[in-house]
Amino acid sequence: MRKAAALLLLLALALAACGGGAAATPSANPSNLAPAPDYAGHPTIDGIPCETTERVTYHVHAHLAVFVDGQPKAVPYGIGIAVPRQVQNSTEGPFVSAGGCFYWLHTHTEDGIIHVEAPVPMDFTLGQFFDVWQQPLSDTQAGPAKGTVLAYLNGQRYQGDVRQISLAAHNLIQLDAGQDVPPQPFTFPSGL
Repeated sequence: MRKAAALLLLLALALAACGGGAAATPSANPSNLAPAPDYAGHPTIDGIPCETTERVTYHVHAHLAVFVDGQPKAVPYGIGIAVPRQVQNSTEGPFVSAGGCFYWLHTHTEDGIIHVEAPVPMDFTLGQFFDVWQQPLSDTQAGPAKGTVLAYLNGQRYQGDVRQISLAAHNLIQLDAGQDVPPQPFTFPSGL
């Protein structure tokens, strides 16, 4: 009995050392706003299916930064990518390279870059991204963060419905919940 318990302990330690433990999941990072869902059953969300391959006919990127009470919160990797996710280490940190399926709106890393990859050019919104994330978004809530939500789009205060903010190419979106933070700069990596 002791040998079996010792063997199980060694196996658990080996899995953790290889990245097979809980540390490899976005929910393990306390700086994340909210974890990426598993997407059990791969439901279509807002007319966006979860497909077995990434669509790159229409491929643009937007950036989302979120601050809660003045503190930055990470947008986790794996939003819009169903389990099982294959996560690799990269210069930007964990990178989801594969998964059970991909929604047209997804994140590969925790850098806030939203990948918009669809079969044809389409207009997508921040509200659709939050729906894929399975998190609420309104003028009083961003994910689990509650309070007045102020939005910036490309460095300017956004006055409309935050759910309607466009995920157009290189749009810089910042949401501030609870405390206003001046717009923070972001530079897209070369090639994006």
